[in-house]
Amino acid sequence: MIANKYEYLYADAELGHHHTYLAKPLLNLISQSASVLEKQRPIRILDIGCGNGSLSNLIAKNGYEVVGIEESDSGMELASYAFPECRFIQGSIYNLPYQELEDKFDIVIASEVIEHLFYPKELVRNAKKCLKPNGRLILTTPYHGYLKNIVLAVSGKMDKHFTTLWDGGHIKFFSMTTMNELLKSENYTDIQFNFAGRFPYLWKSMLCSSTPI
Repeated sequence: MIANKYEYLYADAELGHHHTYLAKPLLNLISQSASVLEKQRPIRILDIGCGNGSLSNLIAKNGYEVVGIEESDSGMELASYAFPECRFIQGSIYNLPYQELEDKFDIVIASEVIEHLFYPKELVRNAKKCLKPNGRLILTTPYHGYLKNIVLAVSGKMDKHFTTLWDGGHIKFFSMTTMNELLKSENYTDIQFNFAGRFPYLWKSMLCSSTPI
């Protein structure tokens, strides 16, 4: 099938390279969000675009009940085999199985996912349907800002960073301003930013937490 031919293929169930700098601040942000919901234990988390399940597993090891959603066959196969303590559902970000997910989760995360989507609003919109009242959406995505883009340009690394030759690569590039605008357009509030990797204003990724009205 054409869909299988062009899916992202996962080779193993190991954590990705970006998790070396993202895991700690992400877990801290989840913990902060969960502390507000302390009376609603166990905290249920939906990991949208969970890939090979390695991040879902890491979060589950920290005491959370995690369900992962992944579209690719290879990701689902690896996740289901390697991490039986988590639950994984095969499904598209654009067409989530709401009969299983709607209003079921305290926190929804999508880590390094939104930059791969043609229609990023759909992720934000669909995540809202899966959250319980007062739930939090946590997104992580590569950071882009004015200073970082200048450094990329003057260092001659612009082509490498924004390469068009990476099949399945990034097609959307977010700054704090554009992420803030995206979330506000879908009626999210209490928007908070954290950062991970490298130096201030040259961060590798940003983490954004918000809650829908």
